[in-house]
Amino acid sequence: MEVNVRLFGDLREGRFEQQKTQLEENSRVIDLINKHQLPLEKVAVCFVNNHSVEFGQPLQNGDTVAFSPPIGGM
Repeated sequence: MEVNVRLFGDLREGRFEQQKTQLEENSRVIDLINKHQLPLEKVAVCFVNNHSVEFGQPLQNGDTVAFSPPIGGM
């Protein structure tokens, strides 16, 4: 399946701002984090299709997943 990934803030450093990523069926947000080697301590917020989710959230083909580091008082 294919999902669209968006990175914000420091998570972009040495990576990308937005890209499409291929994943196996039944993948979860944590699988996407691991695939892109994002440091868990720097991922403060995760959104799937503009809804805040936990790392165990299952993904579906065509989802848009956004990761953000801590900002301000987060």
